[in-house]
Amino acid sequence: MSDTISSDRTTQSFLERIYRYVRVDPPIYVVAYIYIDRLCQLHPEFQITSGNVHRLLITTIMVASKFVEDMNYRNSYFAKVGGLMTKVMNKLEVNFLFLMGFKLHVNVSIFDSYCRHLEREVSIGGGYHIEKALWSMCSKGIKSNEDESREFKQLQHIVGCCSTH
Repeated sequence: MSDTISSDRTTQSFLERIYRYVRVDPPIYVVAYIYIDRLCQLHPEFQITSGNVHRLLITTIMVASKFVEDMNYRNSYFAKVGGLMTKVMNKLEVNFLFLMGFKLHVNVSIFDSYCRHLEREVSIGGGYHIEKALWSMCSKGIKSNEDESREFKQLQHIVGCCSTH
């Protein structure tokens, strides 16, 4: 197995792959977004690039899932979904935890503020093209088949929020 997935895979198709094989609720993606934003704030020198975005996404989604959910996939499964070797996935997780200072807790008010921020961006046409319904479901943890099919494309725009810092 190669060290990482092929470089021609787009961020959108990578998120589609994660979504398809790692069945987590929408709040996990919001928490992963919060982690990415925190990482950018803690380390302003960090830049999200086409070379690191896939690893960042699979790592933050895995860590968010582990922190929030009771039942999770093994690191080896996340590694397989991300096109990584398990030892690379393990190293990414440890490095990410240290970069974050092991501060993974997201209180309800922060979570709600990120959901409201995303909803405002949609309502004012902020370029994220995220359906309001998806983010209002963050509180409910429910998604319809229509929202599920749209979510693939919408998650890509979350990553763009951090890169503007």
